[in-house]
Amino acid sequence: MVAKAKSLPVEQAIQPQPIPILLKMLTFVTVVGFLITLVLGLFVAGTDIEQGEIQRIFYIHMPSFFGAFTAFGATVIGGIMYLWKRDDRWDKIAVAGVEVGLAFSCINLATGSIWAAPIWNTWWTWDPRLTSAAIMVLTYAAYLMLRAGIEDPVRKKGFLSVYGIFAFVSVLITLFIIRIVPETIHPVIIGASPQNAQGTFEATSGVIMALVPSMIVWLTLMPITIMWYRYRLENRMEAINRLKVQLLSE
Repeated sequence: MVAKAKSLPVEQAIQPQPIPILLKMLTFVTVVGFLITLVLGLFVAGTDIEQGEIQRIFYIHMPSFFGAFTAFGATVIGGIMYLWKRDDRWDKIAVAGVEVGLAFSCINLATGSIWAAPIWNTWWTWDPRLTSAAIMVLTYAAYLMLRAGIEDPVRKKGFLSVYGIFAFVSVLITLFIIRIVPETIHPVIIGASPQNAQGTFEATSGVIMALVPSMIVWLTLMPITIMWYRYRLENRMEAINRLKVQLLSE
């Protein structure tokens, strides 16, 4: 009876918690918004006169990067706030940002490779933009490896808070490198460039109508919604670990 009474609070903590009504509403809006963007990109926007149907992957490729930008930005905020407040909740936000941002970055790389295969006649080339994007992915993958490898929780959270802040430099480099390195063959989407003489907005009808909603969904709704679920999962994992320690100490 005593052992059962002692373990009850932690057992309650690991039980599935009700999903907040705000999260349910956010999830619904996110799913509907994502489906709308798919319809706009696949069926409403015009077909590119040069690239054909493969250009439609652009409506996922570009927004997914900016979704990663939002998530990695949350990691920066979480890291700064953890170093200031030493509150574990900020560390949970930071790791949620890394995992969601890494997933979005992989979508960005995968869709880019699918586009490159028929357009550049290769799945991959060491173009400055592609190389910087790959380095960005590896930088944040290393974050997760370090998180799994450092045992001291206080040292781990402090070190990775600093790491997460400085890792954002790789995101900024990836964002601006096509404006800095003229040798890149990656097209500049907004405005004319040597790789895209007219600019995608001028070359294809309906681009803005399909792109703007997709950017809104991927930049705000999707990363925030998924990070919220990941934050809740981290709370469950923490409670389970406390239960393991409690059972081993009895």
